[in-house]
Amino acid sequence: MGDNNKNEKKITILGAGNVGATIAYTFAVAGTCSDVVLIDINKEKAKGEAMDIRQGVSFGHNVTITDGSYDDAAGSAIVVVTLGIARKPGQTRIDLARTNVNIIREVMPQLAKVAPDAIYVVVSNPVDIITYTILKCTDLKPQQVIGSGTALDTSRLRSALADHLELNPQNVHGYVFGEHGDTSFIPWSLVNVAGIPLEDYCASEGHSDIDKDAIVDEVRKAGAEVIKRKGATFYAVSLSVNKICDSILRDANNTLTVSTMLNGKYGIEDVCLSLPCVIGGNGIEKELSPSLTEEEVEKLQASAAALRSVIEQIEI
Repeated sequence: MGDNNKNEKKITILGAGNVGATIAYTFAVAGTCSDVVLIDINKEKAKGEAMDIRQGVSFGHNVTITDGSYDDAAGSAIVVVTLGIARKPGQTRIDLARTNVNIIREVMPQLAKVAPDAIYVVVSNPVDIITYTILKCTDLKPQQVIGSGTALDTSRLRSALADHLELNPQNVHGYVFGEHGDTSFIPWSLVNVAGIPLEDYCASEGHSDIDKDAIVDEVRKAGAEVIKRKGATFYAVSLSVNKICDSILRDANNTLTVSTMLNGKYGIEDVCLSLPCVIGGNGIEKELSPSLTEEEVEKLQASAAALRSVIEQIEI
């Protein structure tokens, strides 16, 4: 991206709450990068999290972990955005969106000036709306701003199917498309097991048919089920963010379902949602357009319409 001052292995994390701190810890354990900077409005919290992780790095990879201010994001290869509040019980998604959009609109223009060449990986919820907001309130290019989107939902889908089929999830290929939320859907026409269409595999291997509605329900409610039991989700999402960041730093050209701006694909305009994208050194290297059934295209368009209505209600 033409910035000689960019440290190819430095990642800044905005927000040192459960998600931000766990992402930092995951980077340290995996040795994903050489430098991590944690930034939070609560400076003591950011400092404490950085200290806690740093005190253990002699047992693993030599990763430098510090806390800092917005200016310390300068030269980052990647900025991970976990800013904003978590959804409270009984709070509507619109209220959450409004609050977090306002935080993003205040902070991100400053950040984009400090680190204009970084790739931004967005985790804050509602992630599709926040990704859209960042593109609208900064001069960052669409390929630079990646919403974590349905990468985690897709992992949950593969795990659920693999459990049913008694296989390694890596042999199960399928995606969750659309919003990271209530209108997401599974394009079953694309699901395969080791290259064999799902129905054919089940028939040939003597497996009972998959209860598709139950799988959709399980994948959609997975996060809420965890929140109900432990109050928050942060391990699985940190692993998904680590995969995205690792793909960028290694220029790995991995295909992941992430949230990005659509302009015309499947008849959808000016909204961010998840489809398979190739992730490499420049961020989103390529957006894929798998052929979908008519019904699947309608579901994608319905998901886009739901997101558009949120965007219109909160006047980004």
